[in-house]
Formats: sequence, C-alpha cells, structure tokens
Amino acid sequence: MDTMLDASPPAATGIIDRMKNMAQRANEKICLLDARGRLRTVTEQPESGLATAEYAMVMIAATGFAGLLVVILKSGTVEGLLNGLVERALSVAN
Repeated sequence: MDTMLDASPPAATGIIDRMKNMAQRANEKICLLDARGRLRTVTEQPESGLATAEYAMVMIAATGFAGLLVVILKSGTVEGLLNGLVERALSVAN
C-alpha cells in the first residue's frame, strides 16, 4: 500500500506542474498579443490628435490676419481709397 500512496502524489504533481506551465505560456502569449496590439495602435495612428492642433493653429492665424485687416481698413488712407472707388463706381452707373 505504501507504494500506491507514494506513486500518486508525483503523478498529481506532474499534472499540476504541466498545468502551471501551460498557464504561464498562455499568459505570456496573451501579454505578447496585447503588446502587439498596443504597438500597432501607436504605429498606425501616430498623428491622431494632430488635425485638432493644426485646426487650432489655423484659427489663431486667421483671427490675427482678420484683426490686422480691420486695423488697415480703418486707417484714413485706405478709407479714402475705398470711398473714392465707390464714388467712381456710382458715377459711372449714372
């Protein structure tokens, strides 16, 4: 009877060890798949937020340019030129 009791634990231990090894290998493969997925996301979409930043820069530049145009158009020289242009256009129509 002693031989039967002695033979049983090593067999059970062998199965448990194999199951632990299988679980460890599965965990390693899952970690590799996760890392590959994360790397693919980073490499495929490196500029995902760039469009928003470019849009903001264009809006800032356009606002600055519009402000500059307002200042130029309100100056006396440009106002006189525009008034003369409109008066000539209206006098040609008469």
